[in-house]
Amino acid sequence: MKEYIKLAWRNIWRNKRRTLITAASVFFAIFFALIMRALQLGSYSNMIDNAVTLYSGHLQIHDQGYWDNKSINRTLVMSDELIKTLRSEEEVKQVVPRLESFALGSSGPQTKGVLVMGIDPEKQDEMSGLSQKLVEGRYFSEGEQAAIVGQTLAGYLRMTAGDTLVLLGQGYHGATAAGKYTIRGIVKIPKPDLDNKMVYLPLQTAQQMYMAPNRLTTISVNLHEHDALQSTVRSLREKLPDDQYEVKTWKQIMPELVQQIRSDNASGWILLAILYLIIAFGVFGTVMMMISERKREFGVMIAVGMHKSKLALIVTLEMVFIGILGLLAGVAGSMPVILHYHYNPIRLSGEVAQSIETFGIEPIMPMAWQADFYGNQTLIVGVIVVVAVLYPIYSITRIRAVRAMRG
Repeated sequence: MKEYIKLAWRNIWRNKRRTLITAASVFFAIFFALIMRALQLGSYSNMIDNAVTLYSGHLQIHDQGYWDNKSINRTLVMSDELIKTLRSEEEVKQVVPRLESFALGSSGPQTKGVLVMGIDPEKQDEMSGLSQKLVEGRYFSEGEQAAIVGQTLAGYLRMTAGDTLVLLGQGYHGATAAGKYTIRGIVKIPKPDLDNKMVYLPLQTAQQMYMAPNRLTTISVNLHEHDALQSTVRSLREKLPDDQYEVKTWKQIMPELVQQIRSDNASGWILLAILYLIIAFGVFGTVMMMISERKREFGVMIAVGMHKSKLALIVTLEMVFIGILGLLAGVAGSMPVILHYHYNPIRLSGEVAQSIETFGIEPIMPMAWQADFYGNQTLIVGVIVVVAVLYPIYSITRIRAVRAMRG
């Protein structure tokens, strides 16, 4: 066997141009497959990161029944024991408490229904970078009788930083919720429907307004890794009483985003299948060229006594070597490209960027840096190369030495 391997290795370098052409077809196959898949997975990761950090978190803790009936009366108590249980999970990165409800916002003659979100200023800013999205004014601190509003909402209510916003709604257990708050800042929220109705208040201020001291509607939890979601949810559901709390993942909170990713992933796989088909024909074409050029050589070898099975084995080893060279070159060539655009995403502009921003997604195209899709794409292209090897084996078994030597 060692002699066959040595012979196959020497054979591929007897005609360097032919070898390089065949290896190049494999190189471009794996290179474009990896780049295309990295863009896909990077886009999904960007979509999830934006949705998770901007609003939902990887998962949320509510009072049992809150998700089906989002009422200010279905709140939970912010206890030290609950926060300690959440932070005891190894994968938990951030725990962000919130009190959310609706109110009527007014500034002079202008009124509009708004979503009021009471937040811990420091923790919310750590999670979503809210202070970095300010277009006017400054960020507030805990306990201030102040508000931050979305840019579109501020335009509708004709408000600027320093103006006064009046809020009127229903508080905990039917109490009247009302308050006057100075607009500390105006923030541009990437998601248009939120930008058009969002009012942020410091958590204690919101609890005072809604007459719900130390109560929360939601605790958002961020994780270090997306992949740890299911294991963390299972662990928390075991630790938290299911008759008191409910644990919802971002997939349950935003099913429309999940559906969007699934449909895009399906179309992406169709494009990849077309790419693989083109790749398969390219590899097969180069293999046919190689076999056609070497028919006379194969005829001579068979005529001098070499068994067809041994000849087929040597040619198979040649294709394996060429395939490995192409795969290694493709992986090595794609790595710096993917790594560069992983840390320096392609930034979109113009109408394309505007259309993406309407979904609350930052208009960038990062590439995913994951080990698993390297293995998957390499395996698929490797299978294509193996299938292409079947043709030379079949051709060798059909060779007639005299006819082949005559050309």
